[in-house]
Amino acid sequence: MKKILILLITGLLNAFSWADEITGRVVSVHDGDTLILLTPEKKQIKIRLAAIDTPEIGQPYGKKAQKSLSDLVFDKNLTARSNQKDQYGRFLAQLYLGGVWINAEMVKQGDAWVYRQHSRHSRDPLLLAFETHARKEKKGLWALPESQRVPPWEWRKSRRTQGKHISSLSEPSQWACGAKRTCSQMTSCEEARFYLKQCGISRLDINQNDIPCEKLCH
Repeated sequence: MKKILILLITGLLNAFSWADEITGRVVSVHDGDTLILLTPEKKQIKIRLAAIDTPEIGQPYGKKAQKSLSDLVFDKNLTARSNQKDQYGRFLAQLYLGGVWINAEMVKQGDAWVYRQHSRHSRDPLLLAFETHARKEKKGLWALPESQRVPPWEWRKSRRTQGKHISSLSEPSQWACGAKRTCSQMTSCEEARFYLKQCGISRLDINQNDIPCEKLCH
């Protein structure tokens, strides 16, 4: 109990250290981690929930994550605490509905991963504890088959990689990025190479020697 209380206090201190406050009513929810706030001055502000990442709309559970966020915040007055913007001009923010920390709620419900790519909150112990609990309880996306639980940052990377290489393929592939992600799911070395090279699934190359799934590609 004491440990959880310490984690809770640490998480709140991290969250409240964010500098700028933006208040407004949620008028649009784009996906599970992006929304529009309408300020009292009638200015629309695009908010990206910081420290979490939810499945993209085209992924399994993407629309459910969007609905979960909408159920929590749509048409409600919230406070966003932010100290930076991302490359798309969105405010990266910790979002609050009264005393409810929305970013954490999404993780607790199993609707989001803790974002581990280039986020200063990526090792927030409270968020990681919430994710671990949701995973153990098979909440939300954690109830999906493992093959469908593709972290959204990996999914986006595979889409970009697929787009770059599609014009160089000599013939249409029998495989599709996002369908598989572990060596145990591969049926041949050729298939493993496709998922490593074309989809960017780096976990297939444990030794980082450019050879995926060495039991297949020996």
